Amino acid sequence: MKNKFYIATVILILVSVRICVAQTAYITNIYSTVSSVSVIDVVTNTLVDTIPVGVTPVGVTVSADGSRVYTANSNSNTVSVISTATNTVLATIHVGDGPQGVVVNSDGSKLYVAVSWENTVLVINTATNAIIDTIAVGNHPYNVCITPDDSKVYVSNNGDNSVSVINTTTNSVSALIGVGIQPYGLAVTPDGSKVYVSNVYSQSVSVISTITNSIITTIMVGEYPLGICASPDGNRIYVTSGYDNAVYIIKASTNAIVDTIPVGYYPYGISVTPDGSKVYVTDYAINQVSVIDAATKTVSATLTGFYGPISMGNFISSCTHSAGVNSYDSELENVFIYPNSTSGQFTITLPANDAKIKITDLLGKEIKTINIRGKQCVIDKGEMEAGIYFVSIEDENKNEVNRKIVIE
Repeated sequence: MKNKFYIATVILILVSVRICVAQTAYITNIYSTVSSVSVIDVVTNTLVDTIPVGVTPVGVTVSADGSRVYTANSNSNTVSVISTATNTVLATIHVGDGPQGVVVNSDGSKLYVAVSWENTVLVINTATNAIIDTIAVGNHPYNVCITPDDSKVYVSNNGDNSVSVINTTTNSVSALIGVGIQPYGLAVTPDGSKVYVSNVYSQSVSVISTITNSIITTIMVGEYPLGICASPDGNRIYVTSGYDNAVYIIKASTNAIVDTIPVGYYPYGISVTPDGSKVYVTDYAINQVSVIDAATKTVSATLTGFYGPISMGNFISSCTHSAGVNSYDSELENVFIYPNSTSGQFTITLPANDAKIKITDLLGKEIKTINIRGKQCVIDKGEMEAGIYFVSIEDENKNEVNRKIVIE
């Protein structure tokens, strides 16, 4: 029996897991003539593009493979879906009243959206951009984070001083945890053991055990804590203090503040590069982004050209240069798969001769490997069951690009 979850007319989904030399930061601007996302090359700290999105983009999340960015556009009640390969909006998803926080799961298949004025979290199928479930949570949910194993989503309910815990298997609330006054930012540690919650009017951070869904401790920080993130090694928690114009560093093993870094006026969102070397902070009130050198714990650069930068959530792509693989080659973007979806054969066209094609399922299990000579290859689905598969194309120079294929 066919899996109805995947049976739909699906346009080619560009995954573009780019083997690239630069990571990228995506900064949401809420006060420009046209609300937008600024794109920063974090290697050179240069502004490389600006993408128009919906009105008042607040929350942002980047898929783990670096191919998609999602923004929650609070005043247009939409979510923008951005392709990082082209820096264009691929789709606009209409959601409920006042979307705020967004987070995508590890394989990129589901997006969770906190809809503040409807007291719900929406679950969106990213293959079809369709809402597949609506989960009632607390009052005025603002932000969301997901555990590394994708089993739980944590939701900060700004209006009733609580955090809802969603079981992603059942899409239901499994726990409600009381925290400080007006919880806002959320960060989960890389090992998934703890969630840190910034409480705006308590001037504190609540630390939640994900095993017991109870408060481990409460850490007093500066005035108006907003954004919060964990370093990739899990040793540090970074918290922005909107009224102190500072970033506080919490040592995760002791849950004690160990450093304070002065930044620009009214720091809001915060995110760290995948290697942990840099921390980016949106200085909302002065249209600036501060770049912190994590080793020296000082601001190493300040970037301008923003308009009310916010960026709540993980706004830095994890796309990195891989050892032994050459720099990303833009010619490989001209790889096409059709028809997509299919119940039989599909064709892959290439911009140049000769490539290695590997097909894997969502769990990473290799299904087929094919070495082709020429610019076109016809593949029969064979015993591939209904579902989504990744198609990796590697040319003779070891440049790589990926696509998705939907099998009916």
